[in-house]
Amino acid sequence: MFRRWVPVTLVALLVAAVLAPSAHAAPAATFVVQPSVNQVAVTGAGSGTAIVLRNGAGTTIGRQLADAAGSTLFRAVKQGHGYVVNAGGVAAKPVTVMSPNDTPPESLYSGQHLQPGFGYLKTRDGTLLSINVQLPGPVEQGPYPTVVEYSGYDPSNPTSRQPASGIAQLLGFATVGVNLRGTGCSGGAWDYFEALQSLDGYDAIEAIAAQPWVANGKVGMVGISFPGITQLFVARTRPPHLAAITPLSVFDDTYATLYPGGIFNNGFALGWAKERQADAKPATVGGGDHVKWAAERIAAGDTTCQANQALRLQAPDVTQRIRANAFRHGAASDAIAPATFVHTINVPVFIAGAWQDQETGSHFATMLGNFSPDIPMKATVMNGIHQDSIGPAVLSQWIEFLDFYVARKIPTVPAATRALAAVLLSRAYGANVALAPDRFTGQPDYASALHAYEAEPRVRVLFDVGAAGAPLPAFSVTSSAFPLPHTTATTYYLGRDGKLTTARPTSATAADTYVYDPSAFPATSTADGNQLSPSYTWKAVPAGKALGYVTDPLTADTVLAGMGSVDLWLQSTARDVDVEVTISEVRPDGQETYVQSGWLRASQRALDRRASTALLPVQTHTRADVAPLPKGRPTLMRVPIYPFAHAFRAGSRIRVVVQPPGGNRPSWAFATRPGPADVTVARSSVRPSRVVLPLAAGVDVSTPLPACGTLRGQPCRAYQVLPNHEVSP
Repeated sequence: MFRRWVPVTLVALLVAAVLAPSAHAAPAATFVVQPSVNQVAVTGAGSGTAIVLRNGAGTTIGRQLADAAGSTLFRAVKQGHGYVVNAGGVAAKPVTVMSPNDTPPESLYSGQHLQPGFGYLKTRDGTLLSINVQLPGPVEQGPYPTVVEYSGYDPSNPTSRQPASGIAQLLGFATVGVNLRGTGCSGGAWDYFEALQSLDGYDAIEAIAAQPWVANGKVGMVGISFPGITQLFVARTRPPHLAAITPLSVFDDTYATLYPGGIFNNGFALGWAKERQADAKPATVGGGDHVKWAAERIAAGDTTCQANQALRLQAPDVTQRIRANAFRHGAASDAIAPATFVHTINVPVFIAGAWQDQETGSHFATMLGNFSPDIPMKATVMNGIHQDSIGPAVLSQWIEFLDFYVARKIPTVPAATRALAAVLLSRAYGANVALAPDRFTGQPDYASALHAYEAEPRVRVLFDVGAAGAPLPAFSVTSSAFPLPHTTATTYYLGRDGKLTTARPTSATAADTYVYDPSAFPATSTADGNQLSPSYTWKAVPAGKALGYVTDPLTADTVLAGMGSVDLWLQSTARDVDVEVTISEVRPDGQETYVQSGWLRASQRALDRRASTALLPVQTHTRADVAPLPKGRPTLMRVPIYPFAHAFRAGSRIRVVVQPPGGNRPSWAFATRPGPADVTVARSSVRPSRVVLPLAAGVDVSTPLPACGTLRGQPCRAYQVLPNHEVSP
């Protein structure tokens, strides 16, 4: 018995030793690892814990300390298998990092059942995005045409609604507001237009389109500004069930808004970035206006919203990132420049914007020709401000587009909705405003109406919006493209005594000089440029601190529409200066109307010669191409004028002012090079400084000169002659 007991006992002890926890065995991980697309997130690790990420080969590719919430996020991780996170000496199970090209299974979308009201939607990496579903009626009375608004504001806030979604709801559309990851009650960490954000949008579109209450099995997208820009990024990913997009008041390149001409926009652009930084903070520790509702939901017991705050401290410092991107960085810059990828969008597009947009600017118009000619597209461009892209001058066409491509019906506005819209619009703008009449109800069927609609020109250019007191155009032009097909480059030369003339200079040495002193100019032209009816304080240019040139009175109505260039042979006692050029109309009544501006830092004057034309100088804006101004001699710098369209009446004059940046825009301000310095602009036969403007032929200006100060986005002031100081260098 003894002999038999010994081996049995030994075997039992050995088995127990193997199966029982050992002081030397690795403890189970208590933290959570969430792999994603080129990212690995860690939560629940404990504040200050050392976290290491190793790839499948065991190579360490990242070391970080967990933040105050016990979280960290590894970005820019290559796709692959076998990644292992070690936190505080504890290793988690291996995970797989996804590629942007990985397509989730259809079951991810069809398996989600999204109900009316507030809820959550799951993305490919398991992140839950907060959503708010609003149906025009009970689920059982659907399906309903559906649109999605996707941004980092508060589109999923159940107690408020964004403008575009609100209008769509009045028209009988179901709307779904979706918050970007890392904002509102959505999980994850926010970053500035990162690729994962676009893929989340893809997932949101597909999951929403799979719902039984969605008509036609496809959804559209709506939104102005931030939710307008996100549409371009999401459409680039080509969600199969995206019906159409309607991006309003967008940009074509983040650089053109953040650094116009290479000069940091420390007005609107910096303010917007700081707001987004605040909105990306955990809702439980305070944040911007767009996250207060999330804190209220947490306080009311929304545990998902609370859990979704775990990665908020991993949002990057956007202001630092913006300042670090003062120069273009090739593919990295292109990735956040819609102009470089809108040609890949394969759904119908409705886009609108204003020349004097005080927030995103008008540079978006340079990419209108980049969209594929194979997709239905409608573009509306006009004078006005940021909010006017969804105002009375555009709204009826926006409704038509959504009816055609999302509701898939002949566009009609119910009488009750039309009456309500007239009341709301008139109240907002202080003038009698109504939606345009239905245009296609006489067509025999939807197919015929759609054919007629798509046969219309792609582009509408609205002129003199606001001239009649209401925010509507005095006249318009339709075209197959912008710039208008018969636009020519017309050259005016800077001349003696402040003349702008078509005659090339004959003097061999003529030049004018001014004192470069940015402090002499106000930062902006108004303090309330974000309102529907801004109050402008567009001040006269101080003498001696700028140069002004003006044509003789025009003998005929002259329409300029497109981009322009002010080509200056410039010399300075400082090695670098910043230049703003402004085009305006000097009227026969002695008033002056603002038209458009352009900017350039002299040291960033290097041109991309393959992309540049006479009307569109394109600077490289790379660090390698930065070059101080040469000492003692003029050098050519081509200042781009942002896109515009304006009808100069007979008897008016075209004026260009060359100055330091400041005082001409409502919300853009600039971190300029310090002064003072003496700046000389040559206008000689050898160095003929000039203005190249886009002359549009064949445009019939059928309305009279608008009253001063009535045009949307275009302040008016008393014209003052700016005496130039002539020198002979």
